[in-house]
Amino acid sequence: MNFLYEPWPWYVAGPLIGITLFLLLWVSNKNLGISSSFRHVCAACVPANISFLKYDWKAEKWNLIFVLGVFLGGVIAWNVIGHPELIAISDATIRDIQKLGISHESGLLPSSLISFESFITWQGFLFMAIGGFFVGFGTRYAGGCTSGHAITGLSHLQWASLLAVVGFFAGGLVMTHLIFPLIF
Repeated sequence: MNFLYEPWPWYVAGPLIGITLFLLLWVSNKNLGISSSFRHVCAACVPANISFLKYDWKAEKWNLIFVLGVFLGGVIAWNVIGHPELIAISDATIRDIQKLGISHESGLLPSSLISFESFITWQGFLFMAIGGFFVGFGTRYAGGCTSGHAITGLSHLQWASLLAVVGFFAGGLVMTHLIFPLIF
């Protein structure tokens, strides 16, 4: 049971993800992804006359069940396995974000950056609302999110996914080293 409490090494988790992708494609001819579920939820819940949302979303309900399973699995894991200690962030990372003027108290995300109080500042609004819009738009424009392209797309040897992953990485570097210091 102790193996559930520890992070699994890459040589265990990576092949398990690969086998899952292979089985999903081989057994059901489906691609694993999660960002497309937002479109399915909108198509199911928004009765608007929008061409982007006019399709048979019920044919993709397996994806919604997968998302529900991910959520419930997280809830069960949190309550059964627990979290013996908070997420550890390296001292170098903490020093880097402090150089940008962002304080870090504990946990994965700095509350001075991700909180309601920071959202009502112009930097927080720019970071969360405008940044969130660009992430959502980019995900739909690219036909998938970072994990969808990096895991599923690259495992299928798709050229478009390789370009998307390179673009995501380059965008992250530009945001971190050029734009982020201008905002904060």
